[in-house]
Amino acid sequence: MGEPPRRPRELFLAGLAAAYLAAFVSLYLQIPGLYGRDGILPARRVLRLSGKGLWEQLRDVPTLLWLGPQLGLDTEQGMELLCLLGAVASMGALLCAPLRDCLLFAVLRVFYLSLYQVGQVFLYFQWDSLLLEAGFLAVLVAPLRLFKWRSTAWRPHDSVTFWLVRWLLFRLMFASGVVKLTSRCPTWWGLTALTYHYETQCIPTPAAWYAHQLPVWFQKFSVVATYVIEIAVPLLFFMPIRRLRLFAFYCQVLLQILIILTGNYNFFNALTIVLAFSLLDEEHMGRWMGRGKRKHGSSAWPPTLLSFLSTLLELATYALLLYWSVHYFSLEIDWEKGLLESKVAFTYHEFTQWLRAVTLPLVGLGFLSLSWEILSALYRCACVRGFFWKLWATLQWAVFATATVGMFAISLVPFTYIDYESNGKLWPGIHQMFSAVERFQVVNSYGLFRRMTGVGGRPEVVLEGSYDKQSWTEIEFMYKPGNVSAAPAVVAPHQPRLDWQMWFAALAHHSSSP
Repeated sequence: MGEPPRRPRELFLAGLAAAYLAAFVSLYLQIPGLYGRDGILPARRVLRLSGKGLWEQLRDVPTLLWLGPQLGLDTEQGMELLCLLGAVASMGALLCAPLRDCLLFAVLRVFYLSLYQVGQVFLYFQWDSLLLEAGFLAVLVAPLRLFKWRSTAWRPHDSVTFWLVRWLLFRLMFASGVVKLTSRCPTWWGLTALTYHYETQCIPTPAAWYAHQLPVWFQKFSVVATYVIEIAVPLLFFMPIRRLRLFAFYCQVLLQILIILTGNYNFFNALTIVLAFSLLDEEHMGRWMGRGKRKHGSSAWPPTLLSFLSTLLELATYALLLYWSVHYFSLEIDWEKGLLESKVAFTYHEFTQWLRAVTLPLVGLGFLSLSWEILSALYRCACVRGFFWKLWATLQWAVFATATVGMFAISLVPFTYIDYESNGKLWPGIHQMFSAVERFQVVNSYGLFRRMTGVGGRPEVVLEGSYDKQSWTEIEFMYKPGNVSAAPAVVAPHQPRLDWQMWFAALAHHSSSP
């Protein structure tokens, strides 16, 4: 069955704590200007007293900020308190392994959900939803050890709940690749999106200027590579061959690092890498740390039949990926010009037909992978010594396996948004379950960079201020590009939320962004 991935789990929990820390500190710095009494969107307007009881208020808007008046705090002060407490707790979990406990992660998620409920448009970003969903999974994945400081035992069912992190990464990446094509954006279909992206994104980094200077053929090839990494490679997440999963891991990390180098997307890309830790295993982590174990007979010759078939399947997978890329994107080397030509070799109708054909089978693939993890965990329970401990392990397995299957079922609703016909084929009970938990942000739909912006240039909203109403001076933002003679800033993991919303406002009609 292989060693349980203890170290990948610890790395995931530590990384998630770091993401929480960045999110809480970044938001804390912006609360007065965004949500204060004289802020842009005062938070106190969201939580108006209506004569309802506390439980009714929590049911309608689940946030701890309802308790603020009882503590003598207004909404703004309550938000600041939650950010400070969340920052301290996440710092503790990042630095101290015994604090990476399911109870602490439950508290962190409640804090961030409370802020999200009153954050309005400034917190309605996909990375906020991703952090909330990953945070909920951490409650299932993290051990209960606050009262057992010396216990680091791996529970037989832990690989089942950890599988949900891999499923979340799959949904995030696959949907992000698919929506680029279903949006019918001409730049994504023409493979020219990156010729605009680096200079028109919200907050580019200094390296974005150099990336923008790359030749067009390389930019188009980069879009092809993005499609392969986001649509094809995620299928390898569920492969039984560990080398394929490791290949998929490094592909995802490479993509996220390149995005980090060329754009300021706060904690989002780092959080995606944290999710990718679910693709690692104990042996590979041991090699990272210089503690790898040599398997006895691993270099034996001739290889076993299973090893031979595994290698054959691995090579066939790489060959299929290469063929798929060359065939569907018409990759061809022009030796005379010294460049690589590429173009999309399929139509929108063909792609939507393919998407409709694979959406539900992908659900089936996920279910088979989850079933294997559940059965493997049951086998580990059966191997536990002692009747009482065997019974206790089996009881825990039943509870967490049921919770995992429930989470998987609920996630099918937002996942199948990529194809509404498949979404309509889901069992009505799953839709009802999703509707019951939707306001708690337990699962969400994703799809980043659906359409490329700035094709006709980079529009900007210019704000001017005056002391005498006669002479006006432009007000420059701290992070968003303004003065063309100033180099772009490196902002991540901080997210200047007003700068982002002003960028969106410039892209939309003036009537929709007062």
